[in-house]
Amino acid sequence: MRVAARGLSHADPRGNLRRVMRKTAVVVALALLFACKGSKDASEEISSNPVSVRGWVEDVAGAKHESVVDLEIARRQTMFAQTSVWVEKSQYASGGVAENGSFIVLDVPPGTSTIGFSAPGAENSKVVLENVPGNADVLIPQIILVNGGAKVLDPKLIRIRVPGHGDTVKPTGKFATIAGIRVPIVETPLSQLTDRRDYPNPGGFRPVATVK
Repeated sequence: MRVAARGLSHADPRGNLRRVMRKTAVVVALALLFACKGSKDASEEISSNPVSVRGWVEDVAGAKHESVVDLEIARRQTMFAQTSVWVEKSQYASGGVAENGSFIVLDVPPGTSTIGFSAPGAENSKVVLENVPGNADVLIPQIILVNGGAKVLDPKLIRIRVPGHGDTVKPTGKFATIAGIRVPIVETPLSQLTDRRDYPNPGGFRPVATVK
């Protein structure tokens, strides 16, 4: 006795067609979902009020200094030439390190971010910025690079400036944390913020104490 196979999809071309259409619809829906999610994540990383971070690297902790000034200058220039800088988890930030150790990073997201450095002897150095307001210019001079972190020789030289509407520099009463240091935020006239996209000047090479 033969039994008709009407209920089996493999014996019904229309059943196969329906299954293919359902699978196609699911694949298209998932693709659209991931595409939309990816676009959202990318747009969230673009800030309309980015931060500029500038400063200079003084040295690497534990570096062996040369006793002759010219050799010491050459040592540090070689080290700076091999130093790179970036911002963790931010594909839009860009910057670099000059031959004198001066650095600049633009389009850093406001709030909390981590500036990474890689130099001989300190390949995984980090400077963490916390609670930095949008459109701020952060200046961090005299950084000693340490694996997993960084030290600032003179914390009083760190500056956090935001655009102000007046013609004088004045405190905002707010603070941010730079490399673990609490730093006041000051309002600065726009005319004094024209250098926020320039490499700062370290003022030449000076002997520094060995930091371990």
